[in-house]
Amino acid sequence: MSEPERPRRPRFEPLPEWAGPSTRAVHAGRRSDVNAGAVVFPIYQTSTYRYPAEYSEAEGPGDVHLYTRLDNPTQEVAAELLRGLEGAEAARVFGSGMAAISTTLLSVLSPGDEVVAIADLYGGTLDLLRQFLPRFGVHVRCVTEPEALDPGRCVPDGTKLVYLESPTNPLLKVHDLRAWTAAASRVGALTVVDNTLATPVNQSPLALGADLVLHSASKYLAGHSDTIAGAVAGRADLLARIDRTHGILGAPLDPFAAFLLTRGMKTLSVRMERQNGNGRALFDAVQDHPKLRRAHYPGADSDRSEEIAGRQMRGRSGVVAIELAGGAEAAGRFLHALRIVEVACSFGGVESLASVPSETSHRALTAPEAEAQGIRPGLVRLSLGIEDANDLVRDVSDALDAT
Repeated sequence: MSEPERPRRPRFEPLPEWAGPSTRAVHAGRRSDVNAGAVVFPIYQTSTYRYPAEYSEAEGPGDVHLYTRLDNPTQEVAAELLRGLEGAEAARVFGSGMAAISTTLLSVLSPGDEVVAIADLYGGTLDLLRQFLPRFGVHVRCVTEPEALDPGRCVPDGTKLVYLESPTNPLLKVHDLRAWTAAASRVGALTVVDNTLATPVNQSPLALGADLVLHSASKYLAGHSDTIAGAVAGRADLLARIDRTHGILGAPLDPFAAFLLTRGMKTLSVRMERQNGNGRALFDAVQDHPKLRRAHYPGADSDRSEEIAGRQMRGRSGVVAIELAGGAEAAGRFLHALRIVEVACSFGGVESLASVPSETSHRALTAPEAEAQGIRPGLVRLSLGIEDANDLVRDVSDALDAT
């Protein structure tokens, strides 16, 4: 027996048109139906609901829920906050970033479709694009520099979807989103942008022409290294398709995690202000350090990148990648010498973290693939938290001196 259609019209209170992004992050999820007048929306820790509405006086019209695998009021508040931050028509939250990515791609792609993607993507995304989707007849072409510098030549007729990150993980390359979305639009392709590293505070891909924006919400959106979550925002018609697939694949965000994600997003703007500053301070302090082969930071690799970053980003995030001249052994000594920065994978939390991408996020790449992308054993990705900038600069500088 098929599941009945579920009307989904959350009763979110409208905000003044003049409300800014930080104000929307705090208040965009307000609902008028909260019991007992609670200021903070509660956790609906339930698997099921009274249904259908006509069988229950307690169920109001126009806001019917059936089962938390399909929807949950606490999830809806988190999605509404992200929708407001990204300036989207609709949004949906998931149990992880990869759940959001895989569900989105499986919702909009069919056998025989052509996908163009930049090659320097998160390792899990690359696995999905290159190993998983081809098994279902989806053709994926990954483009590298210098070809990727000219999007108009990278997106041929017949392309169904363009997949981007900017800045990229972990080398923090900046791609011209406006140029890519224009190239995709010319051939009728969708553009999907992973905005995890930039966050909606620093960058608005939808305003630059993207159709969908993805997030590993475990990172900056939740912001405290205690939550696994994912999200997608964008066009309402595409979100309707994603919503149907979401229910089939069964990748919901747990209500308690949705509560933590909502709490995290309310402080996103103030956290990003500090983390943007800490990222800049560390890059400026160590970019010419003699123990480094190179330091990576959004916009820093060329004048062209700086022009693009300055045009499409409001801030550069709190991630810096450094490649130690001594390779893997030097990287190991550096990590052991850190006193404040924690050695752990992931990024975007309030505490600073250091990881080796070749052993974590991109460990599935073969040695030639990693070398071609510039992900060498001596590369360390630093995610700067909200600690004092001077302390972080001293900790990293002392650790470099000790290698």
